[in-house]
Amino acid sequence: MRHKGILNFGPLPFLVCILLLPSRAPGQNFEVQVYGSETVAPFHTMVESHTNMALRGSTHTVDRVLPTEHALHETIEITQGFTPWFETGFYLFTSLQADGSFQWAGDHIRPRVRAPEDWKWPVGASLSFEVGYQRREFSTDTWTLEIRPIIDKEMGHWYWSVNPTLDWSFKGQSANKGLEFSPSLKISYEFTKLISGGIEYYGALGPLARFDRLQDQEHLLFPVIDLDLGPEWEFNFGVGFGLTPSTDRLLVKMIVGYRFDFAAHGEREAASPRPMLPLFLSRSLPGSRF
Repeated sequence: MRHKGILNFGPLPFLVCILLLPSRAPGQNFEVQVYGSETVAPFHTMVESHTNMALRGSTHTVDRVLPTEHALHETIEITQGFTPWFETGFYLFTSLQADGSFQWAGDHIRPRVRAPEDWKWPVGASLSFEVGYQRREFSTDTWTLEIRPIIDKEMGHWYWSVNPTLDWSFKGQSANKGLEFSPSLKISYEFTKLISGGIEYYGALGPLARFDRLQDQEHLLFPVIDLDLGPEWEFNFGVGFGLTPSTDRLLVKMIVGYRFDFAAHGEREAASPRPMLPLFLSRSLPGSRF
């Protein structure tokens, strides 16, 4: 679901600035997604499958990190809504390598808060903190924290979202670099009630104090489609193109999610009448008052 309202400016200047910025060593991508500001509603659980593969990526082990080409990455994300403005997500990262071996890659947890709707902000806004572990075979940084501000807006058939993400490594090669800037951006257009299409951008520019050299940065562009299969469903598919030598050159990704409404299930259970025993049977039961 998207935040609706009126905006007096567009995201194009921001996109132009991003593309003109200079762009880190190749890594393993387990979740390729630009977040929207909405959180999962209370008593709802969102289960998502994030699938991606580098069709053209690294072909040999670099600095003990496994090659990415033809490695199928599958992430299971389970997000629980607790209040209208707070949720927590849990991630399980797995990888099916090109040699056929299946491996656990790590786990993350992500609490997130949003600006409540009754604040009546002109944009949707939320803030997530994702912390967790990734095995050394899949990342040069094993323990990390991601701080992700999220700002989005729906304007008629248009939608945009900006995630100016900051990454902090607790353990690994980037532990002494401080905060690193990894922005992402999405712009899409609703062609029909079912289909939306647009562009997603993902970058990893390096430390805030001093960005990495262009060839050491990551820049990815994904033409994507989103299908509106109903309020319970989420579907996103895209093909990504790496723009720098340190980025996997060609990727495909797919996200499929479903929201389980346990509140409605509980209300249906409470509303359904309990079956009545026939009078003659109730009298024959032990402890019957009849």
